Amino acid sequence: MIRLRPQSAAYLMLVVVMLLWAGNSIVGRAIRDDIPPLFLALLRWMGALLVIAPFAARHLAQDRGAIVRNWPVILLLGLLGVAAFNGFLYSGLRYTTASNGMLLQAAIPALVLLVDFLVFGTRAGAGAIFGVALSTLGIVVIVFQGRPGALSQVAFNRGDALILCGVVAWAFYTSLLRLRPKLHIQSFLAVTFAIGMLAMLPLAATEWREIAVVSWTPRVFAAVLYVALLPSVLAYALFNTAVATLGPASAGQAITLTPLFGALLAALTLGEQLHAHHFAGMALILGGILVTAFVRSREALTKPSADVQRADNRMPS
Repeated sequence: MIRLRPQSAAYLMLVVVMLLWAGNSIVGRAIRDDIPPLFLALLRWMGALLVIAPFAARHLAQDRGAIVRNWPVILLLGLLGVAAFNGFLYSGLRYTTASNGMLLQAAIPALVLLVDFLVFGTRAGAGAIFGVALSTLGIVVIVFQGRPGALSQVAFNRGDALILCGVVAWAFYTSLLRLRPKLHIQSFLAVTFAIGMLAMLPLAATEWREIAVVSWTPRVFAAVLYVALLPSVLAYALFNTAVATLGPASAGQAITLTPLFGALLAALTLGEQLHAHHFAGMALILGGILVTAFVRSREALTKPSADVQRADNRMPS
């Protein structure tokens, strides 16, 4: 049986997470005309909560005291990472192109570094900044198809503004995960999913006229089932665990894999062709992530800092 180092396992988790989240964006875009976005977000978290609740019940009873003591932090994380990001994402996908959405999400790693500095005073090293810049360049190559002149053709609309709001929310969520109280991962997910569901409930009510005419075809039902299970229960559990191991900045950089996986999934499911700029962008993205991983491993070897020890302590019990 192969045993992976904790850091290697965390990066593997992030690969799975970004693949699932790329599928989430594709599904959200594909059914934008079939189901209203805030109602989709409500169904996503309602379904995810129903799935995880039976498994989390025992841990919730054990963690009740910690949940009560730390409710402001848990509430903030639930509102940012569960309610706000997904509500803005699904709403924005109604009005903007996938390319613009990918470009905006590519700003997340840099924003995580900025939030880390503004909120916690954490200064990123030159190696980490170079790794983020390299991966971001890979995203730009993919989005603009290797043609710098395409930048002048980008037009931002209200969908882009909505996704940008979600991007900022996710950057704060990723950075603030270091404040996550020491709860079992199932307790944390169940509580934050419940927060997301309750937050989306009054917002989804504003879409009542569209909800009343939703046609529950197998396609729509399968889409709701997908977003409730894989990008929610599984992906959030893996992402939280990876952040606890690698730290917010390193884990946040992995979001640059999402548009890459999106292009690959579009080729497989929609018949879109892959071109040279896709592979060039892929090399830059992976290169940036490898640079960051190398810098982090060197830091861990030369200086087993308190940050690394605190990360180990934040691992789910």
